[in-house]
Amino acid sequence: MVPIDAPASYTSDHCLCVQSILSRMQEKQTGLNVFLLDMCRQRNFNDDVIVHPGLLKVTANIVFGYATCVDAEAYEVKRENTSNGIFISFLKQRVCENQKVTVMLDKVAEDMGRCAITRGRQALELRSNLSERRSLTDPIQTSACSASQSARNLQWAVAHDLPQSQCLHFDCGVKVQLGFAAEFSNVMVIYTRILAKPEEIVSCSAQLTDFTEDVDVDLKKSNQDCLIDAGSLCLTEDKLPSPDVPSLYTRICNLQRLKKELTFTVCLHYTYSNMDEEIQERLPVLVGKPLVSKLNLHQRPPTRSFSTDISLDSLGFSECSSFAFADGLAPSSSTSNASLFQEVTSGVDSPALLRSDNLPEETDCPEFLLSSERLVSSKSLPHSQVNETNFRFSDMCNFHSL
Repeated sequence: MVPIDAPASYTSDHCLCVQSILSRMQEKQTGLNVFLLDMCRQRNFNDDVIVHPGLLKVTANIVFGYATCVDAEAYEVKRENTSNGIFISFLKQRVCENQKVTVMLDKVAEDMGRCAITRGRQALELRSNLSERRSLTDPIQTSACSASQSARNLQWAVAHDLPQSQCLHFDCGVKVQLGFAAEFSNVMVIYTRILAKPEEIVSCSAQLTDFTEDVDVDLKKSNQDCLIDAGSLCLTEDKLPSPDVPSLYTRICNLQRLKKELTFTVCLHYTYSNMDEEIQERLPVLVGKPLVSKLNLHQRPPTRSFSTDISLDSLGFSECSSFAFADGLAPSSSTSNASLFQEVTSGVDSPALLRSDNLPEETDCPEFLLSSERLVSSKSLPHSQVNETNFRFSDMCNFHSL
């Protein structure tokens, strides 16, 4: 596998061997090893070295899903500022199905075979030695977890903790609901809804502005009346509570970079029946550290001893993190909770927790898309060819949010 920052004339020394990763997974005695590789499989012309990895154990629990055949290319489709590999795009639609992994991948291969833009160019290849019916929806066995595994599971449980939905009451009598949805662990959608308004107010809308600087918010796509216009390709309105109620959506990205608590302002625009001039009323809001920002991944934790006797309740986390709003920004308890969590788990004996580059990035990160370096492991198809088919990214189901 070729890293995205490898030089153009890369050699095998710049690459990562998949078999070596599988060997390390087998050392952990994992019950199921699945590799889904959405990349080209052409031989490197700059290096004729053939890597010979060490011997693998016979475990009968390995599945390889290749996006394309040997010596063939894997394609991706670009639309506006986002791109997705063909294989991953179809995989998203079936990855949560409660079926044997190989059966699910066979259906993905059939779906790809019906896609006109890749027919004759790209075909999924499946290799498996499964001896049991194993599904990606199988429950995780945690009875024999090590201290580092328990801490990692606890971390990701915290990283999927959303702020609690609340109602904002404005002086004019308008009642606004503020809701949250997770698209990824570092991407959150905030939506506003008008729940009640006085009869003398003929029109009103609640818009979000003045976000914390650490996160990324596309102002051109904020406060949109549908999720697609807001930039979300995974979430759909029917997965949110009361989808028939009109809402405005704003998408917040790169939450892992958030160093302070997330703050923003709800600006209410309304007009009275006997007035032509629009009136604005503003209310500052503080929601603490949502999702993955609680883990403070931008910091390098110190090495300490670790105790496995911890739980979400002992760390002070409820099902939803605290939420506060007032005329002035009131302090939130999520700061102390996050600090406590980091202090308790900072000594985990996991190398991943000690790496400063442990920063999850979303696939449509602006820095990634605007980079002058191109991915050597994929090719793009013209957008015009996409319009000639029934291939739609908006049909993808969201399997990252809770």
